[in-house]
Amino acid sequence: MVNHDLELIPGLLTTRTEVAAALGGAKYGGIEEAVESNAVIVYSDPKVGEKHGYTFDGQAEDDDRGQLYLYTGEGPYGDQVFTSGNKSLQRHREDGRVIHLFVANGPRLDPVTGKKMKGGKQQRYIGQMMLDLDEPFEFRRAPGRDGVERQVIVFHLRPDPKAPHPPKFLPQDAIPPATADTVVELDFEATPEPVAAGKKKPSAGPASKQIETEEHATDTTVANIPGGPRTVQRREGQLVKAYKAHLEAAGHIVKRFQLSAEGVAGTMKTDAYDVTDNVLYEAKGTVRRDDVRMAIGQLYDYRRHVDVPTGMRLAVLLPGDPGKDLRSLLDSLNIMLVFRTDDGFEGFPLA
Repeated sequence: MVNHDLELIPGLLTTRTEVAAALGGAKYGGIEEAVESNAVIVYSDPKVGEKHGYTFDGQAEDDDRGQLYLYTGEGPYGDQVFTSGNKSLQRHREDGRVIHLFVANGPRLDPVTGKKMKGGKQQRYIGQMMLDLDEPFEFRRAPGRDGVERQVIVFHLRPDPKAPHPPKFLPQDAIPPATADTVVELDFEATPEPVAAGKKKPSAGPASKQIETEEHATDTTVANIPGGPRTVQRREGQLVKAYKAHLEAAGHIVKRFQLSAEGVAGTMKTDAYDVTDNVLYEAKGTVRRDDVRMAIGQLYDYRRHVDVPTGMRLAVLLPGDPGKDLRSLLDSLNIMLVFRTDDGFEGFPLA
């Protein structure tokens, strides 16, 4: 039986014990299913990830869909899978459950003496959230508690437009900068076996990891996000998927990179890397000039960080012919162009 006296107002300071008493569920896991209140309770503590060498958790930069909070799933050893709490969080919408997000807020202190009190860390209520409808999660590579590299699930949490109150974030909720520069080359399948962590890079620089190419299953999706329903285009993901299949049919190995740089918050991911031809691709869902310019900038940014054999070429992947002027722009920068046609891809094999 639960006690409904706890009023969940964003910014509320409470404890896991009080939350469990009010909403149900256990009080020790990172993700707790509270059947009594039809909710999934998420307890985020970014400092735990920092101890193990990754800084994924926290409020990311706002994008065109609004506020975004990243949360790494449960499982301290080996590849994380969709069982237990991870499954409950992944299925919250299908199960008709809301998400309540809390973040660790330091030890409980006696209001009179200022001394640390028993009962675990203080929890600050962020607000009622939901998984992003377009990209509810992604897979990243990070060390486990034992230091062994493995696959982790990073959930994408958005404010729930049906919540009674908007979420309340503080400056300290922002994703902290990466704490180290390391380079780990990974060659693994969709469900990889854990591999030993790579050696420390001798000079300061970014972290670069090869990961499987990520694709979306459909062209578009309607996302009911703050600000009203909108159509989220997935053309870029479909384009990458089709070109990846095209390359693999030609016998090529296709990966992508997960990049992080010391002192920089968050991670970057490239669209595709043709290992066979040593070509880094950036894909765009349109042939607009702004998108082509953005692709050029991203390619130059990524190339500074990736750790591959010398002579890596750059290429832009587009859904159609961008026209003479943009072809000339790419050519002047020695960036290759591949675009989709009715019967395949123009520009491949690369000259």
